Amino acid sequence: MDPVRNPYAPGAGQRPPELAGRGRELDVFDVVLERIARSRPERSLMLTGLRGVGKTVLLNTLRSQAINHLWGTGKIEARPDQSLRRPIAAALHMAVRELAPRHRAPDRIDAFLGVLKAFAQRSAPTGRGGTAPKLRDRWQPGIDVPASSGRADSGDIEIDLVELLTDAAAVATDVGTGVAVFIDEMQDLGAEDVSALCAACHELSQLGAPLIVVGAGLPHLPAVLSAAKSYSERLFRYQRIDRLDRIAADRALCAPAEREEVEYEQKALDLLYEKSGGYPYFVQAYGKATWDHAPRSPITAADVRVAAPEAEAELAVGFFGSRFERATPAEREYMRAMATLALVDGEDDGGRDDMDAAVPTAEIARSLGRKPASLSPARDALIKKGLIYSGERGTVAFTVPHFGRYLRTQPA
Repeated sequence: MDPVRNPYAPGAGQRPPELAGRGRELDVFDVVLERIARSRPERSLMLTGLRGVGKTVLLNTLRSQAINHLWGTGKIEARPDQSLRRPIAAALHMAVRELAPRHRAPDRIDAFLGVLKAFAQRSAPTGRGGTAPKLRDRWQPGIDVPASSGRADSGDIEIDLVELLTDAAAVATDVGTGVAVFIDEMQDLGAEDVSALCAACHELSQLGAPLIVVGAGLPHLPAVLSAAKSYSERLFRYQRIDRLDRIAADRALCAPAEREEVEYEQKALDLLYEKSGGYPYFVQAYGKATWDHAPRSPITAADVRVAAPEAEAELAVGFFGSRFERATPAEREYMRAMATLALVDGEDDGGRDDMDAAVPTAEIARSLGRKPASLSPARDALIKKGLIYSGERGTVAFTVPHFGRYLRTQPA
């Protein structure tokens, strides 16, 4: 097979040639956009799921839908070490710039940009004794108008964000459209920022303002939001993004191949689904390796068997290995214990390696012969690094599918 014509794309956030199995999510978002356009009440949207299920790809696709509806949009990726203030200011700046050419009152745009600039600059660090920040610490958001005063500049992120998003929604109302802010890796926001974002969405919802937040994060994102504001359970529409079912996985492989006049034998598709588990990233990785190794069409199960070790070697380095290397020896010990217990759970469920199953932390401590409290630092560090998550109190699970299988192949 010609590798130049290989249609598969196993990249981080890279859109696959066929976005299979996500029609329901796209349809739901279309309804959200249309309802808001008709001044109907709607909730912001939260996408949750393990790594490798295509949350970022879906987030980007939803943004494209919003752009097609002439909405102003901006996107950020949350980081644990970064305040929300600057990145969300940049996202809203981008969104309003998309709306500005259709606004009949340039002064209204300038007034909002003045508020936006004041909001962004309020995060500038001060020197000792409250002195002005040094030149290297100053940050300019690229807005030419002067910063305004008395709006979204109190220094309290919750007050400021409510005021800023309300003003952004007012600009969208002027042009008869909306604003959508897309936040990837949302579980990495600080507690104060999560609380402020929930409060802002709550206020916008009560006002019926045409601004929504679309977040994507790991499975424990709902718990993060609920810990910030108890009403967040009713504030957002939650959609769990899971692995593809068999029909969707086959379509993800076959549709791009058919455009290149290539076919798969049924047994090849059977084996590819078994290897990938239906996880979109793995589907693309095994599909790419199989294409490169197959001598001709139709692609056979033998071609998949020959190609599988190469796909697995690439996943071991880029997808699993890079995460494993970030862990300390104590953290690796903790994850190996998790992997062993997860295997037992899988065998009880008919032998399926279900790596998203939760493992009791008490069982991990017992298997290591340690007290649970002594393992808390390792557990907390792994959660912070995004390698495990705690969906329910007293349990943990891997954020990466098949990570336990990988760990059991690594030497102690």
